[in-house]
Amino acid sequence: MKETPSESLPQGVHRRIFGHLPDGRAVEAVTLVNTQGASATVIAYGATLQSMIVPNREGTLADVTLGHATLAEYLANTAYFGSSVGRVANRIAGGRFVLDGVAHQAPCNNGPNALHGGPGGFDKALWEIVAVGDAPAPFVRLAHTSLDGDQGFPGTLQVTAEYALGDDGALAITYRAKTDRPTLVNMTNHAYWNLAGEGAAASAMDHVLTIPAEHFLPTDETAIPTGDFAPVAGTPFDFREPRVIGAHVRDTCHDQIRIGRGYDHNWVIARERADAPRLLARLAHPPSGRMLEVLSTEPGVQFYSGNFLDGSLIGKRGQAYGMGDGVALEPQMFPDTPNRPEFGSIRLEPGEEYCHRLVFAFSADG
Repeated sequence: MKETPSESLPQGVHRRIFGHLPDGRAVEAVTLVNTQGASATVIAYGATLQSMIVPNREGTLADVTLGHATLAEYLANTAYFGSSVGRVANRIAGGRFVLDGVAHQAPCNNGPNALHGGPGGFDKALWEIVAVGDAPAPFVRLAHTSLDGDQGFPGTLQVTAEYALGDDGALAITYRAKTDRPTLVNMTNHAYWNLAGEGAAASAMDHVLTIPAEHFLPTDETAIPTGDFAPVAGTPFDFREPRVIGAHVRDTCHDQIRIGRGYDHNWVIARERADAPRLLARLAHPPSGRMLEVLSTEPGVQFYSGNFLDGSLIGKRGQAYGMGDGVALEPQMFPDTPNRPEFGSIRLEPGEEYCHRLVFAFSADG
């Protein structure tokens, strides 16, 4: 793959061609490296986090995010590994919503519902790399234009995604959007994590998870929230104290575990967005000492325990990904918010700016 001459790039930034789309367009990859040797690689297809390499307690580096080694695999699969998803992350019931009295229909790509912006969402777009730099940390900024009517959503939306890797081990992602007509926006990153290392023999089910939430959102059989804010106390959904994920992930005595085939629900951290990122979840892998804290300005976090990984997708080290080999923690507004006024609003007006600030902060215990 062709490399950009290093002398033409800022410190800690490497740029290369990752592959080509069927129409011949090049898909670039940008790798951000901090002074501790950790790195994050972002590809322009889907503004996707393709690799995240961080140390364990001994300083040994490992890639801890699931993904593919080739562009062809990303094009062929729809697991959203590391993708930037939108316009609307998660599900819209029936793909239907109403804005200003006008009904709109997004294509349904998840049973009877629209998921992650539809089959041609942001994860399937070739974003443009518009800036790279190293101040105050190595970063890459990507941009995408979603035209009026794209996937059934009104308004032309101008979107950016910026990744920055600090020397403290924090990968900061900032999503911004502006529109020329009232529309809906709810973006997030869909990385899957295994802190033992992508392709490790151990699944992520031995990870210890903390989610500081008093309530979660139960769903119907199609994964659409019922509208209830259910207390987590006394249920397998109580992660207020650290809990091993695998302890109850197959506890089908609880109807919601049966419906999701594990965890695939939104936890309620708050009812409103915040001005600054706050803690939504903490994931720890005791054998390696690696820890991930997820912080965001959004009020909810979708925890997905990799229930539908079935061995058909091949990872970067050649291993088949099976059930529970990675988990996703996706900060966002609540699923189906357009049809649930009690959940708040994801409406964006002309003249406003949507901004979601998300941080994946990595560390290792002593």
